[in-house]
Amino acid sequence: MTLALHYALRSDVGLLREGNEDSAYAGPNLLVIADGMGGHAAGEVASAVAVAAITPLDHQNLHDSEEMLSALANAVASASNTLHDMTLADPSTEGMGTTLTAMLWSGAQVAMCHIGDSRAYMLRDGDFFQITRDHTLVQSLVDEGRLTPAAAATHPQRSLVMRALQSSTDADPDLGMREALVGDRYLLCSDGLSDVVTEQTLHKTLISYPDPEQAVLQLIDLAIRSGGPDNITCIVADVVDTVTGPVPPSEATMLAGAAANGDGRPRPLSDSPATRAHQLTMTAEAPKLTDTAELEPVREPAGRAGHRAAARPSPVRRRADPDDDLIGAASGRRRWPIVSSILVLLIIVVGGGGYVAWRITQSQYYVGSSGRQVVIFRGVNESVAGLSLSSAYRHTGIPVEHVQSSLLSLPTASGTLTEAQRTVLNIRHSWDCKIAVDAVTKWTAAKPVAPVIAKGKKPTAAQTKAIDAAKAYPAKPSVPSFCPPQVAG
Repeated sequence: MTLALHYALRSDVGLLREGNEDSAYAGPNLLVIADGMGGHAAGEVASAVAVAAITPLDHQNLHDSEEMLSALANAVASASNTLHDMTLADPSTEGMGTTLTAMLWSGAQVAMCHIGDSRAYMLRDGDFFQITRDHTLVQSLVDEGRLTPAAAATHPQRSLVMRALQSSTDADPDLGMREALVGDRYLLCSDGLSDVVTEQTLHKTLISYPDPEQAVLQLIDLAIRSGGPDNITCIVADVVDTVTGPVPPSEATMLAGAAANGDGRPRPLSDSPATRAHQLTMTAEAPKLTDTAELEPVREPAGRAGHRAAARPSPVRRRADPDDDLIGAASGRRRWPIVSSILVLLIIVVGGGGYVAWRITQSQYYVGSSGRQVVIFRGVNESVAGLSLSSAYRHTGIPVEHVQSSLLSLPTASGTLTEAQRTVLNIRHSWDCKIAVDAVTKWTAAKPVAPVIAKGKKPTAAQTKAIDAAKAYPAKPSVPSFCPPQVAG
């Protein structure tokens, strides 16, 4: 029995986004989905780079599990290096990144690579499972028992990604092997689907639509009916037997989203019923504005009305030269364009100068706090005319109480993004070391002391119990290698 894939892939820009930052690929041996992050900082470029780095694995005929996992890890590292080089060449792209979920197949063996909050699900014998773990703040809170899965599904910061493939940090993906069975159905999707469509609905849809193409169309339509606030990309793949399977395996390779756009332009909306309804709604609203404008009476400016009144022939000056009115009107018409041009030029100069100054501030970063959480801010910690010159760039998920006042105080001085990230890393390491040394201290204080038994003496029952307790005592807690020697020791 030889296993293969029968798959379908779709990507939609959604109803609120201007462009598609998702990228995806489906081939006979490889399924990949990436959700770009960074918006103006080229998130669509990051997702396309990640997919481009990993798609060659589809044709390499890898069979050994270690070889497959190593190939995935090397492809991710290559994508990370490419993003880093692009940022060095164009600093405006600093901060771009992407999630990545990939499944590399060789018969029944499946090598998985995952980083971020795009997801992979499996439907097997009617049961539906999520087979990836989100690298998000809320998932870490769930893992720690501080948040229930139900609360996590509606948490306002559920999309706050803690790990991703970025230009500024080394990639650290989850890697592992799975075994596929005939009849398995897999769903890979960006959070544009999983954030707005419940797992129960995903489960029901995958069961209700046997054909992968129909399934992906329905999933896209469900996300759009739920508001379509983000780009929506999904792959549905069925594991089939190449000999006895009811459908032949797929052979064509498919690209979607930003990876399919060489020029990076937005993809058109899908032709789903929900999208057509949204377009009709937008079209129906447009004439209302037009009708209102047509019913509004046209009012002449006071200056023009006054000029016309002065131009009417006076009973006393019936013989006044009518060309005087034409000359006056022409002079007025000439003056207005000159004044308008000067005003426009002043606005451009002032606005342009302000924009340049604002752009300069946006190349700075500092570490501060917001809502009792350590946050990296983009800009400078100042305000002009009540307007702040900074905005939250990345929520780290680190509580403010983790900051050791003896090391630094918040907010820090503005500097580069690398400096801000280094500060955050120092905060995290400092707290981890404090926790480690506290654990070692408690372990040492509670460690039982084994009694010394004289040579040739048989230990008493109490001594035997004490010896057993010392042997059963847990091993000494580990201390991270980055902690100072006095802590690690």
